[in-house]
Amino acid sequence: MGGLPAALDAPGLRLTLTELMALRPPPRSPRQRPASRRPGAIAARVAGQGMDLREIRAFAEGDDLRRVDPSATARTGQLHVRSFHEDRDDSTLLIADFRGPLLWGTQGALRSVRAGRLLARLGWRALARGGSVGLMLLGREAPLVLAPGGGSGQMHSVCTALARGHDLALLAQARAQGAAHPADLAPALLRAARVAPMGARVHLATGIEALTGADAALSRLAQGRRLQIHLLMDRAEADPAPVALAVSDGTHSRFGRLSPVAVQPLLAHLRGLGAHPELVAPDDAG
Repeated sequence: MGGLPAALDAPGLRLTLTELMALRPPPRSPRQRPASRRPGAIAARVAGQGMDLREIRAFAEGDDLRRVDPSATARTGQLHVRSFHEDRDDSTLLIADFRGPLLWGTQGALRSVRAGRLLARLGWRALARGGSVGLMLLGREAPLVLAPGGGSGQMHSVCTALARGHDLALLAQARAQGAAHPADLAPALLRAARVAPMGARVHLATGIEALTGADAALSRLAQGRRLQIHLLMDRAEADPAPVALAVSDGTHSRFGRLSPVAVQPLLAHLRGLGAHPELVAPDDAG
């Protein structure tokens, strides 16, 4: 991308379209899907008006006579009907936190790069299920939103947006004077609640220190959706070196010793909000 300093154009610092597209899993044998089902719709476990057969059972009062199964009725001499699974949306929203607190790392890759790789993998998996995938990018400016869609072309758009959005975040951080306060997370999460339909899977890749002030928004986003929060851990947080290190806020610096971050209280708190948090160690996401 034009304007990106050469020092930032390196593996682990920059997120590239090539590496994200390469994360696509090998194709599986195709599964048959009814021609009338739209991309992103899957059979739920409850009975409804879908196209996948759930069971053939004896007729009960209130059953739709249009569902009568002639073969079972003739074979048993008793009226039988077909019951079908209900179709529901298999929609996935990926939320990439590329704000300042994520743009650092001590080994291998920035936490933001690892977040992008993790979300790309999750997007490819959703696509392999036949689901739809959308994206929200968080940076210094207003969130960028890519509406959910299906197909490999959609994932190409998702990967392109992740790579370009990360470049823009790096540029903004490099040009910032001092340590600018990151944009609030809560407004973006409230917008995500409007983008992700009920029943959707929402994957938020962020850092353990980046959720301040977002409790109410997280709770709302988790209502009726499966909200998974992937907390990117750096080696310096999980297992800091037992020596004094130079620590800087962008303007001032001093020496100090780092202590391991106590994460269990945060995990319990997030579960109490209805979310499903997980720690992502450096080796888990590149």
